[in-house]
Amino acid sequence: MNSIINKYLIIKFIKIILNTILIFFTLGIILNIFEEINFLKNSSLSFLFPLTLALLYVPSLILDLLPFIIFLSSVFYFLHLRFSKELVMIKVFGYSNLKIILILSFFSLLLGLFVLFAINPITARLIKQYEIEKARYSKDVDHLISINKNGVWIKETDNVGYKIINAKSLNENTLENISIYIFDSSGSLLKRIESETALITNNLWQLKKNYIHNNLENSTIFYENYELISENTSEKINSLYKNLNTIPFLRLITNYQDLNKGGYSNKILNEKLNKFVSLPIFLFLMVVLAGIFTIGSLKNKQNFYYLLSSILICVVIYYLKDLSIALGQTEKINLTLSIWMPIIIISLFCSIGIIQINEK
Repeated sequence: MNSIINKYLIIKFIKIILNTILIFFTLGIILNIFEEINFLKNSSLSFLFPLTLALLYVPSLILDLLPFIIFLSSVFYFLHLRFSKELVMIKVFGYSNLKIILILSFFSLLLGLFVLFAINPITARLIKQYEIEKARYSKDVDHLISINKNGVWIKETDNVGYKIINAKSLNENTLENISIYIFDSSGSLLKRIESETALITNNLWQLKKNYIHNNLENSTIFYENYELISENTSEKINSLYKNLNTIPFLRLITNYQDLNKGGYSNKILNEKLNKFVSLPIFLFLMVVLAGIFTIGSLKNKQNFYYLLSSILICVVIYYLKDLSIALGQTEKINLTLSIWMPIIIISLFCSIGIIQINEK
């Protein structure tokens, strides 16, 4: 009998989660499609293309919002149980409030693991395709930055021509093993610079141990120090790769060292890795929090009260996460601690509420 009731609780919970995801997905498509249309307003593309971009982008957004989706789904589910006869009927079979909450919490934890290993690779592919398709129509297509297994690639265009820069790796504020190709506006190679390192903290790059090959004069000159004006800095390059949604969880684990050598800093990689690892625990706690808030409360309120309060709680948790991560990124607190701080706070709150919930 217990297995039948467990199955009933979980299946009904899944249906509510899917309905909530559908609502968020629809809202995401509607909001994002206007942004894509505005981005493509000067193009002659049909409505289908911005719709395609929105469909590629929104699944990743849903993944980012999953803890809040689970929380709202749990609130709706527990309210349905509380204000119907189902909760009383389930309790006849020996199920307490605590047992019901824990069943759904552990299911959410397993759901988080499933998302990491099965859903995340799909959303990573979609967001990668989104970036590729959008880059094709970007107004800034003449100024590109890419970090891949072949190192760092940068293209800069100015009034007299363009530069293509390739470096083996980006280590903090320094590019290593650099080749710089300088072309004129017609595409003819004017100069090639081979440098050991380049300090790129500002727009005046400081290059060390340079061999400059001048194609016009057919000569090669060595300079110990050389300065190059660039529109890119280490801060700008790193800022483009703070969002690692294009890299799935499994690849982040298995290729951590390769990604680090390719230019992704340890700080950025560790931040994303901890976000991934904390997701299942976050989902677990959001169900517990929703249970305490609804069936753990002795007060009978209108559904509008619970809906408004749920939205307020989501906003508070969202900004708590952002504030904590901002403190970690600015090194006010340890970055790893900043990822886990909201979870620790929610855990403490839930541990207090869970002590009394079984008696209600």
